[in-house]
Amino acid sequence: MGETVKEGAELVSIVPNLSDFAVEMFVSPVDLPLVHLGNEVRLQFDGWPAIVFSGWPMVSYGSYGGKVVAIDNFVGPNGKYRVLVAPDKNDHPWPKELRMGVAVKTMTLLDNVPIWYELWRKINGFPPNYYLPAGSETKSKK
Repeated sequence: MGETVKEGAELVSIVPNLSDFAVEMFVSPVDLPLVHLGNEVRLQFDGWPAIVFSGWPMVSYGSYGGKVVAIDNFVGPNGKYRVLVAPDKNDHPWPKELRMGVAVKTMTLLDNVPIWYELWRKINGFPPNYYLPAGSETKSKK
């Protein structure tokens, strides 16, 4: 009533009632080469209590599985790349009570490495050794 609206101002947001959920995860440019389509991701949704056992994702309570389904090619306004994570069909389903915009904490799974390698990596400040999904390894030709 008696409001003045500027050109380009958002008046209405249309949100679909039924849709497939995906989580938007932001990755720094340094870590982007370590993220691949099909990577497994564990998620903790805000409002769902979670007990996470490091190294045993299937025993963790309150964490849900996801897979990387899309990676943006361009950096966003926050200086990071957007990665979309969809529910993992082989894991227990995400809560039905989820709403768009809920906060989530994501953890990308790392490769299994010997303890000496992990200590060496930490001492030298190298990035973690993320695993490659099956079929994406490159073989060198002689």
